[in-house]
Parts: sequence; C-alpha cells; structure tokens
Amino acid sequence: MAFASHLGPWLLGTVKNTTGTTAGTIRNMGATTVTQTAPTTVSDTTATTLFVLPAGAMIQSFIVNITTAYAGTTGNTLTVTIGSTTLGTVGGATTTPLSVGRATFTITDANVATYENVGSTDAIVTVTYACAGTASGGAASVTCVYTVRGSDGVANPTSV
Repeated sequence: MAFASHLGPWLLGTVKNTTGTTAGTIRNMGATTVTQTAPTTVSDTTATTLFVLPAGAMIQSFIVNITTAYAGTTGNTLTVTIGSTTLGTVGGATTTPLSVGRATFTITDANVATYENVGSTDAIVTVTYACAGTASGGAASVTCVYTVRGSDGVANPTSV
C-alpha cells in the first residue's frame, strides 16, 4: 500500500454546479472528512505536538483512546489545545485514574469558533498531561476528525 497527498479540499459528488431545482441538477458536492492520530504518554507534562491541521480545517471531533491507564495519585488530566485555545480535556481533579477506554471532548462556547475554523494558517495541536500527585503509567492515542477546507475556511467554491 502506498500513501498519497492531496492539496484540499477534495470535493466529491456528481453535480458540480446547480442548473435546476430537482435532484440531479442541484449541486451535491461536499468536502471529505479525514483524520490524524498521534500517541501521548504520562511523560507529556509540557505541551507536546500531536499533529498539525491545515489552515481553514473544520474540526468534527476528538477521540482519545486510553490504552494504558493513567494512574496518578491525585487528578489526571489530558488537555488538547491549539495555541492558547483549549479544545478539550479528559479527566480532572479527582483521585480517579483515567481508565483504559475511549473518551471524547465536549465542545464549549469558548472553543466552538476554533472547531468551526482553525484559522488562516496551519494549526499546531498539542497535548499536555497533568497530575497533582505522583504520576504513573498512562498512554493514549488522540485522533482528530476534521474536514479539509481552503485556507479561508471555504469548502465549496462559489463559482468554478
């Protein structure tokens, strides 16, 4: 199997331009959704780069697959950010470890604009692990599901 790259967005569909009012004559093209995944461990106590999203990308979701429990003694938190914007957090200030399993972020009012458009330049996504007590164990993979768009955030050109 080989890998290929493509400058996005990659539009798929059968009707490029609307020429009528019935199905089959109305534009039905959309931009593709893609993912990037990177590992993180208990040792990522300072902002560690996970991956870079292309300018204009629209984030659909983040998925955190915890493969080894984070067993810190007091509070275990994984925080994912772009610049100074927190995109989501898993865990919190409790004594409960982050157990093996899957976690997702909740989109808050404070970060919805970044989810809608990461900006006009490529966005570096980082992760930070924090533990108020003694940290031990802990590994996960973080996946970002996003739509590739133009650097201006446009997925569909207004004219061709």
